[in-house]
Parts: sequence; C-alpha cells; structure tokens
Amino acid sequence: MKELLLIRHAKSDWDHPGLSDHDRPLNSRGLNDAPRMAAALEQRGVKPDAIISSTAVRAASTATILAEAMKFPRESIIFLPELYLAPPRTILRVIQQLDEAASTVLIFGHNPGMHETVDLLSGDSGADAFPTLAVARFEFPVEYWGQIEPGSGLLVELLIPRNLEGG
Repeated sequence: MKELLLIRHAKSDWDHPGLSDHDRPLNSRGLNDAPRMAAALEQRGVKPDAIISSTAVRAASTATILAEAMKFPRESIIFLPELYLAPPRTILRVIQQLDEAASTVLIFGHNPGMHETVDLLSGDSGADAFPTLAVARFEFPVEYWGQIEPGSGLLVELLIPRNLEGG
C-alpha cells in the first residue's frame, strides 16, 4: 500500500510587482494556514517518508513549514524544478519514479496541474475546486510507485484550510 498526498501551496503574496511568479512568497494567511494543515495531517496519523516540492518559493515554503511541523528533516526535502506549474502527466511521472523505500509521500505543487492530477488519479474527484493549501490524500493498493496509473487511486480525503478547526 502506498499513500500519496498532493498538496497545493499555501496562499501567496501578490504585493510585490517586481517579483517573478516563481519568486512570490507566502502571505500572512498562507503562513498561518500551513501549520494548521500540518497539525490536521498529524492528527490523521500522516508520517511522511518523503517530501517533494516545486522549486517556486511559495511551494517550497509551504513544504518546509509542513515538514518542520511534522518533524520531517528539512534537509531531506527534494525540490524538483519540473514540478513548477507542472501538468498532470509530469506529476504522474514524478510519482511513478518515487523511491520505493517511501510508503507515504507528500508532493507540493501548483494549480491547475495539482487539481487535474487529483482528478486523473481518482478517475474524477468530484471536487469543483482545489484551493490554496488543499490536500488530496490518496491510497494506492500497489507495491511499487511505478504501478500507479490514471484512475488507480482511492481518494481517502480532501482537506481544505477553511474546513479545518479554527479556520
């Protein structure tokens, strides 16, 4: 059994007109929501064996905040440039090439690719939106990450910050 959590970055700051999209930081809401989401995942027993993130500042910051809150070593986060604004097929390829030693993996990225990947893996999540810091938690009845195909995942839960306690 493999467990995969697809996570869209937390809310980012648009108040820096000179910054490139890649370099936009998190805003105060994003900085507040990320630890709350980490706590919600911990309450559910999520213990990541690997964390992989887009190199964009907003995604990397979200991954780092969750990693630290979940006591995952910050230096073990893997940052992949190809996850920046990646389409579903790229995200699927990253998933299929994950280290087999990892049973639970968190992947941080961007919309629309993350939402489309949730739909791709579930067959159709039924989710109308995948807002910032949304988490799609999947289980796959497979032994190897390479066996994951479109429609093969069981969407166990879809978490959204505004639906968390204290939100």
